[in-house]
Amino acid sequence: MSSQSPEGANGETKKPKDTPFSQQKLPAWQPVLTAGTVLPAFFVIGIAFVAIGVGLLYFTNGIKEKELDYTKCTNVKNLTNPKEECADKIQDAWKPENLNDWKPCKCEVHFELDEDWDGPVYLYYGLTNFYQNHRRYVKSRDEKQLLGNIEKIGTNGDCAPYYKEEGEKVTVPCGAIANSMFNDVITLERTDGAGTKVPLIRTGIAWESDRKYKFGNPVYDKGNDTLKNVLESKTLRPKDWIKDLWELDPDDEENNGLLNEDLIVWMRTAAFPNFRKLYRKIDHNDEEFKTGLPKGNYTFFIDYSYRVKSFSGTKSIVLSQISILGGKNSFLPISYIIVGILCLLIGVAFLFIHVKYGKLSGDILGMDNRN
Repeated sequence: MSSQSPEGANGETKKPKDTPFSQQKLPAWQPVLTAGTVLPAFFVIGIAFVAIGVGLLYFTNGIKEKELDYTKCTNVKNLTNPKEECADKIQDAWKPENLNDWKPCKCEVHFELDEDWDGPVYLYYGLTNFYQNHRRYVKSRDEKQLLGNIEKIGTNGDCAPYYKEEGEKVTVPCGAIANSMFNDVITLERTDGAGTKVPLIRTGIAWESDRKYKFGNPVYDKGNDTLKNVLESKTLRPKDWIKDLWELDPDDEENNGLLNEDLIVWMRTAAFPNFRKLYRKIDHNDEEFKTGLPKGNYTFFIDYSYRVKSFSGTKSIVLSQISILGGKNSFLPISYIIVGILCLLIGVAFLFIHVKYGKLSGDILGMDNRN
């Protein structure tokens, strides 16, 4: 058997060019780890991490936050059984075929602010034991559809089984993420004095990049048609929704349909099973709440529709301020402090070993050299 020539048919060789790069002759530097370089690195990193952690902790401790669990709040409309929990009422009454006539359970959550909260103040909803990070759940959406292409998908794509077709109509938005969208309606009132309703802003809660690049309504002639007519003629409601797509914000058509910011916020899936998502912002243009939330008694009025008993979860309302570093988050500063302390402890341990045994190692090396 003849050996293969290193040259091709046209005389070209496969041998790499004789350059320092191709022949791996470039000069290289390899650090020599000694006590004089390693020990200062541990101490510098440790001090820096502790300092950053203390700074972050200072900012996060300055944020006022109030979290109210309302999973077991009671039905205020049931006068015969005032202890009836809304979670039980809606779980028993929930039937997908009757959602057109759905009546949410009414409940109230009272609380008091002991001091004035400087603005801006944000309102979040929180869920526990809800795994939005499940692989099949995360994939259960259709990106083209969310951008306004509401034609038939054909093979159901990743939306199955939360997708169906009836004539020219298709489920929009399809998939498990959209089908499980949070649908409680929460309003806030100040209940001491005249009972002033706290103005809440529905827009500006979603990422601008999501609204601009990932979501969009179907193109239609705004002069001769409306978004409601277009969606009503071409779309079906997801099976667990109690409102149609064009009814998500009845007061603002620009914040409706697939561009509804509550929908956009929900579709950005959470990384952990316990999470909170931005629901509303306090409108500080109102004269009474211009500087924030004044101290006093408040009440959340809730149209309770979102079922959490089915996945053994809980839900809560969170009022929070923000700082220059964002919302309240104790995990990050504590992590920095712990890592910094560990680096300092390791540095001290290595320094002790070096002081006690470093000369002994040098003597052994010297004896080896003399031999």
